[in-house]
Amino acid sequence: MTDENAGAATAVAGERYDVVILGAGINGAGLFRDLCLQGMKCLIVDKHDFGSGTSAAPSRLIHGGVKYLETGELRLVAESTLERNLLLRNAPHCVEPLPTFIPSFSLMKGAWAALRTLFGSTTAPRTRGALLIKIGLTLYDLYGARHRVMPKHRFMLRKSALAEMPEVTPRIVAGGIYYDAKISRPERLVWELVKDGLDAHPGCHAMNHTMLVGRDGGALRFRDNAGVELRVEARLVVNAAGPWIDRVNADLGIAGKLIGGTKGSHILLRHPTLVESLKGRMIYFEADDGRICLVFEYLGLALVGSTDIKADDPETVRCDEDEIDYFLTSLRSLLPRLAFGREQIVYAYSGIRPLPASDASQPGLISRDHSAPVAEPAGNRPFAVISLVGGKWTTFRGFAEQVSEMILTRFGRVRAVDTKMLPIGGGRGFPGDDTARNVWISDRAAKTGLPHERVAVLLGRYGSTADAVLGHIVQAGDDMPLKQVADYTSAEIDWVARSELAGRLADIVMRRTTLAIEGRLSHAALNEISTVAGVALDWDETRRMEEVAAVSAQLETFNRVHL
Repeated sequence: MTDENAGAATAVAGERYDVVILGAGINGAGLFRDLCLQGMKCLIVDKHDFGSGTSAAPSRLIHGGVKYLETGELRLVAESTLERNLLLRNAPHCVEPLPTFIPSFSLMKGAWAALRTLFGSTTAPRTRGALLIKIGLTLYDLYGARHRVMPKHRFMLRKSALAEMPEVTPRIVAGGIYYDAKISRPERLVWELVKDGLDAHPGCHAMNHTMLVGRDGGALRFRDNAGVELRVEARLVVNAAGPWIDRVNADLGIAGKLIGGTKGSHILLRHPTLVESLKGRMIYFEADDGRICLVFEYLGLALVGSTDIKADDPETVRCDEDEIDYFLTSLRSLLPRLAFGREQIVYAYSGIRPLPASDASQPGLISRDHSAPVAEPAGNRPFAVISLVGGKWTTFRGFAEQVSEMILTRFGRVRAVDTKMLPIGGGRGFPGDDTARNVWISDRAAKTGLPHERVAVLLGRYGSTADAVLGHIVQAGDDMPLKQVADYTSAEIDWVARSELAGRLADIVMRRTTLAIEGRLSHAALNEISTVAGVALDWDETRRMEEVAAVSAQLETFNRVHL
């Protein structure tokens, strides 16, 4: 257990909180930040790490939900496009525009099916013709007008579309280019939301690797990573456990089924030719069976996704062989001149989307909207429980705002801080253009004596939080590169371990950094990183070796990484 978590356990034990949030994924972390900013005394707890569950397994897109147009979820499209535009402003250190190419394989197909779906049919179009795509992109531009930060779409017939994307199959008849966004470090953004909340209110606390073990009347009982048990009291509890929501509610004495999750898997390919051919764009395309797939550049790799399969066990979910076959077959059909094989896969991941329980005929028709049902106090449970059901990465701020308003109203309080235009974490003071960026880098390089290139790397990783990292490096007296991953240094890893509530080696290599998903880990790298982290976190040699073994097993079992 880290010193910070040990200190938190001492501070938390026996306390009474306005709100206790169970689960520190994107929805829980977003709500924690919002409530802390309003002056509410809050505790957020996760049985693993912040952002380690479903929130670590997204398509890494911040998107307006163009596909929700065909399922008639127009309000969700409006909310999603607004929140996408706000995130581009509030988190520019990790959210950036993503031009997207959408090919069409017919002129008119799918139009009548789309109309039927819009008016309540339970079947979506199996193909989306050029007319349907053009109408959809026009509507998408209209919905994205609020706080617009990106251009409107362009639509092209076959010749012009192939000139833009020459590797795409010549079977297309047209194509459009519209704009969404991607997030480079979603796991870090979850942590930054938690950190913003802690900074906003000194009476609030966050604990990872801490499990709910029971309830005694109005007291919740937890056990932390060191086996220490603690009790806290809550005026209100928020169940933000994602796909675990029904299980957590059962532990609180609340029966019922709220979640009907689906599995989404992704793979990352080391394929320089593919990455170059994308020209910085995502291709958002129909597979041969009509399902939607996507491929875009992510940290130098090609990210391919996503499946949508009914599933409900988040503990064992992984990307299966038939899903990989599906991805590779779809890519070969879309890009026939490029070669694809399993040997190019450097990482795979999968998660359970915490969607509402549904009897929809197809997983893709289950609503991606969010809701917050309330279980009022009952029996010997004196507090209400609000469950955060559904939702998606892009809309977390809006969802948090809605639930925060519910809670403030229950407590007879009013909003003190509006989060709509509030920067997140390393987005505060982030240089907004190339000129400002160069000035920022030159200024820090002059002050610290570090090379411009090194300062630029840290700014790219941490946003304006790089100031704290640079300060730590200067205090350490050197910035010695690691032997196994030379663009990281001992001082940088030491800062992450000491400053970001990283209690496990996996927290560092899989969430505070992108080393794992980039396919850059080896046994030698894990040993080197764990040695640095072990000094910061006071691990003995047995604990250090256990941490290396645990990460190795996790990567091999769940991520197709063979060290």
